[in-house]
Amino acid sequence: MNTHTFDILQFNEIKKEVARYALSDLGKEKVLNLYPSFNKKQIEAQLHEVTEAKVVLEKSASVPIHSLTGMQQIFRLFNKGAALRPDQLMTIYELLDTVEKLRRFMQDKTFIAPHISSYVNGLANLNELSSEIIRCIRNGQVDDYASKELLRVRKQISIYEQRLKDRLEKFVKSAKYTKYLQDTVVSIRNGRHVISVKKEYRKMIAGTVLDTSASGSTVFLEPDEIAHIQGDIELLQFQEEAEVQQVLLFLTGLVEQHEQDIKLAVETMVHYDVLFAKAKYSVEINGNPVKINDFHYVHLKQARHPLLREDAVPLTLELGDSYDALVITGPNTGGKTVTIKTVGLLTIMAQAGLHIPCKHDSDIAIFNKILVDIGDGQSIEQSLSTFSSRITNIIEILKETTHQTLVLIDELGSGTDPGEGMGLATSILQELYDKGATLLATTHYSEIKEFATDTEGFENGSMEFDLDSLQPTYRLLIGKGGDSQAFAIALKLGMHPRIVERAHHITYKAERSYNSSFEQRELEKQLAYNQKHIRQMKHKHRSEKIKVESLFKKGDNVKIPHLNEHGIVRDSADEKGEVVLLVKGEFKTINQKRLELYIKSEDLYPPDYDFDIIFKSKDYRKKDKLMSKHHVDGLIINHTEQ
Repeated sequence: MNTHTFDILQFNEIKKEVARYALSDLGKEKVLNLYPSFNKKQIEAQLHEVTEAKVVLEKSASVPIHSLTGMQQIFRLFNKGAALRPDQLMTIYELLDTVEKLRRFMQDKTFIAPHISSYVNGLANLNELSSEIIRCIRNGQVDDYASKELLRVRKQISIYEQRLKDRLEKFVKSAKYTKYLQDTVVSIRNGRHVISVKKEYRKMIAGTVLDTSASGSTVFLEPDEIAHIQGDIELLQFQEEAEVQQVLLFLTGLVEQHEQDIKLAVETMVHYDVLFAKAKYSVEINGNPVKINDFHYVHLKQARHPLLREDAVPLTLELGDSYDALVITGPNTGGKTVTIKTVGLLTIMAQAGLHIPCKHDSDIAIFNKILVDIGDGQSIEQSLSTFSSRITNIIEILKETTHQTLVLIDELGSGTDPGEGMGLATSILQELYDKGATLLATTHYSEIKEFATDTEGFENGSMEFDLDSLQPTYRLLIGKGGDSQAFAIALKLGMHPRIVERAHHITYKAERSYNSSFEQRELEKQLAYNQKHIRQMKHKHRSEKIKVESLFKKGDNVKIPHLNEHGIVRDSADEKGEVVLLVKGEFKTINQKRLELYIKSEDLYPPDYDFDIIFKSKDYRKKDKLMSKHHVDGLIINHTEQ
């Protein structure tokens, strides 16, 4: 999977839609980084989580989730010797408080959501830490009662500040000094209390000038008789700040002792945030969990493109059972492109643990890669034409395709000479199929319909067209190749049947009457019957071939790419294609599609070689030899000893 696939199939837009429901920045970030999983059990577990979360939302729409704002910055300060600020400590408190609210919220959800309700129970109880923080921090600052020393210092400051206030009030109201003052307002300069004195009377009051007005007519003076009080207050304020820092360092130390517990709480909160964002989005799109398989079988029932909402026509499609390649033909703007985009997008969504808008008994396969060639894709930087750009992309697709790849190609072979384009398209489809790809392609070439009809593993599909309204219905029909509907539209609009018949002969080198709608319907029925018969015979032949054909024989040395190991074949493939291998002294059963021949048996062993030497233990062979000669009392051969 790559960003190109995500962009073309609009998975990035889906992630943005889901992220709208996340309450925390960390949750939004995790949603925007969603990536498909390739592990079946993990995907199933994620889908089940979302299902449980939806049930919880039905009971209560409001789930306690913390915003987690500032938590990343707080984590960066841990163990750096710096004290956390009061607001940061309050963020920790609010997180722990929300965890307890979430714990209580989930207590009565154990029956309807047994899995997700248990996650919060794994978090440590940090009520003591929470209580200590709220005892020491009030209204955004360290509380007076956080420590005895802080309470003493602040009481002293309060006493001295009241004494200073009384002295200043008495000073500015004194008849002795009133005539020298500009006004009776006490102001603050450089953190110290001053009075406003007329410049010409500066020498009349003993004190220190700390500032001058802009006009120069007023000086701001600290009288000597209050200077010592202000000095005492400053000293006490230094003591206060030192004690505040001690309290903050103490609380920071407590928090750091529980660093891992707090980080786990944040991680769990993010998980819940993402989970309920997925659930809310599932509600929005009427999503459902689907059955997940790892054998590349796709069966969508009444599926809709999630970004089209109610405008989407339900899609029912099957792929990977009796055929692995579906070729969709039909008129332009008939919905072919939307169809293959829907299949690709819903596959990615399901693998990313998202519910998808379809019936719950639909099937989605796990693919390691989804490779797409949809749209123009022209590269301005490379100055390539549309056709060249698409062929460049197809070449990359051919290189990357394996049996675990879903390939989506729109209008294959377009943009060049029709004859060569058709031939190239047919060859590319065959090559992709031979590589084991699960394939969904659209085309306007009628010859490719015939190729899909005649070729094993391929099936035709078409987008339905309403001849009465001359409009596409956007419904996918499996088993019938589509037409451009040019002849039918021309006839419907009043063109003489003779002209249409001549056009049909020029195009298909065959005669056909367009005079009778009854004859036309009968012909369509016969053609449909013939196609169905051909398809049934083709798929019957294919399934019979699969049952009898074995790619490997006893003694072959094979590569196992997904395990990065080699093995020796003990039993050839059964009717399901399963092969028994000896791998590092253990027997494993692996489908032959997942194996590659490394060295043939005849190149390794002589014609009469006894394979029991490889596949059966020495003790087993010894017992077998003894019992073949005569009965031995008490001697038992356990077949697990092989």
